[in-house]
Amino acid sequence: MSAKNDFHRLRVAQVRRETSDAVSILFDVPNDLADRFVFRPGQYLTLRTDIAGEDVRRNYSICASPLDGELRVVVKMLAGGTFSTFANETLKVGDEIEVLPAAGHFTALFTPDAARHYAAFAAGSGITPILSLIKTALMTEPESRFTLFYGNRMSGRVLFLEELYAIKNRYMGRLEVFHFLTMEEEDVDLFNGRLDRAKCDRILASLIDPAEVDIFFACGPEGMMEAAEQALLARGVPEDRILLERFSSAGSSTVLDEIASARAAAAAGRNMAVVLDGRKFTVPFDADQGNILDSVRKLGVPAPYACKGGVCATCRAKVVTGKVDMRLNYGLTKDELAQGYVLTCQATPSSDDVTISYDA
Repeated sequence: MSAKNDFHRLRVAQVRRETSDAVSILFDVPNDLADRFVFRPGQYLTLRTDIAGEDVRRNYSICASPLDGELRVVVKMLAGGTFSTFANETLKVGDEIEVLPAAGHFTALFTPDAARHYAAFAAGSGITPILSLIKTALMTEPESRFTLFYGNRMSGRVLFLEELYAIKNRYMGRLEVFHFLTMEEEDVDLFNGRLDRAKCDRILASLIDPAEVDIFFACGPEGMMEAAEQALLARGVPEDRILLERFSSAGSSTVLDEIASARAAAAAGRNMAVVLDGRKFTVPFDADQGNILDSVRKLGVPAPYACKGGVCATCRAKVVTGKVDMRLNYGLTKDELAQGYVLTCQATPSSDDVTISYDA
């Protein structure tokens, strides 16, 4: 498999309890893999392991800054979550996990001579990549500052609460944090309840002037991010100054499902040329599989994947010839789309001469 899609076995150096329902995992990166695991603030890792005979893959954001000198992710317990339960209850120091090098576009370029104002909306474990961004921005840019609007259920479930206070104390006057709780009542009404559209509108009207912010970040549940984005757009913030990081796709819809099924049926049996790790395979599209990725993997070709929800872009490939339709896209940028990249977990061939390359 090509280097960008190559999993590496990393030893777990620490499993640290962050809250009652979340742990952080520190990986020991050997010197010979150090270059492979260089990352940018806000990026994520794809983790893979075998749990009860099942190949389980999940994406988790890196909470450390590249300047911290460590590779650490946070895994929050989810009801019925296979990997999150394993990480919170079973994983221990000395275990090994297969890890892909960092990926993701939820990042920014920080430079020492910049003097910017950054702001972020986070909810729950959505703080994870934003913490990496906060630390990197404040360490790299002495003249910059950061404002965080952070939603949680209750104070006892706030991830990195002590670390955020420590950062505030270290960078006096450069980090401002506003907490919003849904299950604990504060004296000021503004800080009670979810970060919904009405709350975001009030925040932008009273706590911050969006015109003075250079980049807005948002990470958390889909509804929160949509509320923040729409509130920002309504206040005239340009779309290219708003960065969103999704944990999962917005979900299915009857219309999208029907369109995808019709496309898959029309593409049944079309042969595709697939390039992976320097080898070229002929793969017939399988309508029962429903997408290019699963058609490829059914034949035993180890095409990379993680979420299969159109979010993580682990299954990204370039369309070299022919035409391909995508059902959903949350993982590719406009530039990547213009260059011909698609998410193969969401794609079906729409012509007879399709060639895609996972190596491009």
